[in-house]
Amino acid sequence: MEKQIKIAKKLDLTGVICPTNFVKTKLALENLKKGQVLEIILDDGDPIRNVPRSIKEDGHKIIKVENIQSKFKILIKK
Repeated sequence: MEKQIKIAKKLDLTGVICPTNFVKTKLALENLKKGQVLEIILDDGDPIRNVPRSIKEDGHKIIKVENIQSKFKILIKK
């Protein structure tokens, strides 16, 4: 059985262009405490290709990526 993950904050970035979606994700993570989880929704294309990679490079952990009708839900642990 999958463990329930507690989401500290949710951010819907559909329709937001690169690199603005990364900047908004980074700002949201800055307001979280270490160990908390941020859920973001991204569009297909450049956002899903670039944001997770950049977030990992900043030292955060991608817990889950889920494709939901041409959008992607990503859980990021600070």
